[in-house]
Amino acid sequence: MVHPIGVAPLPPPRLEGTVPLSDGRRLGYAEYGDPTGPLVLWFHGTPGGKQQIPLVGRRAASTLGLRLVCVERPGVGDSTDHAYAQIRDWTPDVEEVADHLGHERFLIVGLSGGGPYALACAHDLPERVVAVALLGSVVPAADEAVAVEGLVALTRRWGGLLRTVRHPLGFCLSNLMRLIAPAGLPALYAFARVVPEGDRRVLHDPEIQSMFLDDLIDGTTHQCRALLHDLALFGRPWGFELGDVTVPVRWWHGDVDPFVPLAEARRAAALLPDVEFVIRPDESHLGEFAAADKVLAVLAEDWAALGTGGTPPHQRPAAVP
Repeated sequence: MVHPIGVAPLPPPRLEGTVPLSDGRRLGYAEYGDPTGPLVLWFHGTPGGKQQIPLVGRRAASTLGLRLVCVERPGVGDSTDHAYAQIRDWTPDVEEVADHLGHERFLIVGLSGGGPYALACAHDLPERVVAVALLGSVVPAADEAVAVEGLVALTRRWGGLLRTVRHPLGFCLSNLMRLIAPAGLPALYAFARVVPEGDRRVLHDPEIQSMFLDDLIDGTTHQCRALLHDLALFGRPWGFELGDVTVPVRWWHGDVDPFVPLAEARRAAALLPDVEFVIRPDESHLGEFAAADKVLAVLAEDWAALGTGGTPPHQRPAAVP
């Protein structure tokens, strides 16, 4: 991997590899934390790949004794390219990943574009998924009850076109990433100048810079179709209703998120039967990375309560502010 000039490389994951699926495809993953601990599957954002877990989260996984595994969706990094018909089609692949890793029950974190995929697993696998944590999750653009008007609404309008051009556009994007990889840091600073203040703070953190650039270069310089797959699917029916998700969900969301406005996230969360909605003041979309340690601590408590026969602290109906 070509490392960008001026950015310190991060320590490598404890383990990297691919999971073979029954249809011959493979999904790439990177593992952090305690290999003997409870499994937490981390679903990366859009764009993203298997290294899109901030260092604060990686350290927390080790401290808390969690086996933290980030799974790449099809079309990025080491995952075989594949276009799902709907978000819900991800679930059988995740079941195979969990089986391959040797875990019957597990927890899930969904970051931004990974949120819909986390909710799909919670819907389809209530006997296996103990709890779900969402960080700045994308909301269902096709659900009239959510009344999406922000940037996510564009996926409803342009999703069909994205599916049509995903091969040539993905090829162009991956080649573009290879060209700008050596100058990744200046490009990141240029991006920081046009995002809200909350995101700007995050992008000036040296550890976050290293994580972002390592992940984007590792994943997207090889292939870049997962981004297009995600955008095409966000605007289509996801294949399930939020009201049918019975697994407890904890949702963290910044109150100045420009990509998924707080009002839209509130409306989506209100459809979930068992949810606790946590507002992060003065945080934008990328600010959720800073909460990775707190999120994992909550999930560790949920797992501990499950093991002692207790009730996880957020496994109860909670009003959405």
